[in-house]
Amino acid sequence: MRRLTPCPWRTRRDRLVGARGRTTRLPCTPDHIVTTISPFARIHPNVHLGAGCLVGDFVIIGEPPRGSVSGELPTVIGDGAVIRSHSVIYAGNTIGNGFQCGHGVLLRETNTIGDRVSIGSHTVIEHHVTIDDGARVHSQAFIPEFSHLMRNSWVGPRAVLTNAPHPQCPAVQQCLKGPTIEPGAKIGANATLLPGVVIGTFALVGAGSVVTRDVPAGAVVAGNPARIVKQIQDLTCPFDLIDTPYRDAWDLLGIPQDHELPAATVQDTSPRASLPARPTGDGAISGESS
Repeated sequence: MRRLTPCPWRTRRDRLVGARGRTTRLPCTPDHIVTTISPFARIHPNVHLGAGCLVGDFVIIGEPPRGSVSGELPTVIGDGAVIRSHSVIYAGNTIGNGFQCGHGVLLRETNTIGDRVSIGSHTVIEHHVTIDDGARVHSQAFIPEFSHLMRNSWVGPRAVLTNAPHPQCPAVQQCLKGPTIEPGAKIGANATLLPGVVIGTFALVGAGSVVTRDVPAGAVVAGNPARIVKQIQDLTCPFDLIDTPYRDAWDLLGIPQDHELPAATVQDTSPRASLPARPTGDGAISGESS
């Protein structure tokens, strides 16, 4: 790894790709903090890296999107970023402090990403996505254009968010809308979210679920199509390590701290449990079956 000594705002030439020189602009940083860039990484012009960043082998930062040229769009990455090998970050992104990504991440152009965001290996983030502070996206997930992951939300491995009601429709570009995942909401592994759905604050989507309608705050949903199976205040730890996993969310949801937890969790195996949810007037998922 090549260690780059901090410098004022000026142009310096570093050998970043084989024997070819690349021109990179680095911000002024304290003398004891350095940004480390692999000699096998490729940094396009107009990329601004904060202090203490680590850029791994074969990373590309500032890749120009179709219709633009190298260096045309600024790319800003805050302090302390860890960008692991084979990841590609397109130009036009604005990324806050403490960003981390796994290996082979693809981050398309013109996204807005807050502080302390983590993106797992081989995840694809399309363009015009907003990811707020503290959000975490696990490995091999797909986040389409015009999605919004709000503060401290969590997306599990291989979860797929979608944004096109009718793929390849002639008017599809006029109606693209990705899901919105509200603060503290969690999406289980292999879940699929249909275009435009809103996952409410601290809601929990079970693994493998197909979410076709909005999920209310604090609800636990599962199945295909997903339906409400309980509320987060009724979740208990199967290993008896704690009484309930999300008590810190109770105050924000207006749940009294003296709420009585269920004595035991009994799986509903009746035929009624597999019936689809019935639509309600506001388009939200209902716990009632047809």
